[in-house]
Amino acid sequence: MDARDFIRIGMSAERMLVVPPERTVGHFVPGMPMVYATPMMILEMEMASGDAIRAALQPGWVTVGTEVDIRHLAAALVGATVRTTSKVIAVERRVIRFEVEAFEGTRKLGEGRHARGLINVESFNKRLAGTSGSAQ
Repeated sequence: MDARDFIRIGMSAERMLVVPPERTVGHFVPGMPMVYATPMMILEMEMASGDAIRAALQPGWVTVGTEVDIRHLAAALVGATVRTTSKVIAVERRVIRFEVEAFEGTRKLGEGRHARGLINVESFNKRLAGTSGSAQ
């Protein structure tokens, strides 16, 4: 399957999140500030990217994150409303590239690029089943 047949540059999505204590760096690392954690911001960026193209995917196909190049620019406290956006900027045969951003109001919290790979779930699971136990 070739993503260029059904994914278009400009496809986009956004997500909204009110930062809970469980998504702060202080939740994961004792003694650290209770501010929105970088990996949690990246998670929202990845999810927004998946949302941007999900409706165009054929049954049995999904995308998985393969690359992140993100800058975390500013902190957000528990209770802050964060808006995360993602837009398709390039489409290759099996790779879709996105521009991603996160905001609290008009203040930019993060920005960068993300890529997702197109996979067939059944084939992927079969391939993984063939490798299980080999690393033991």
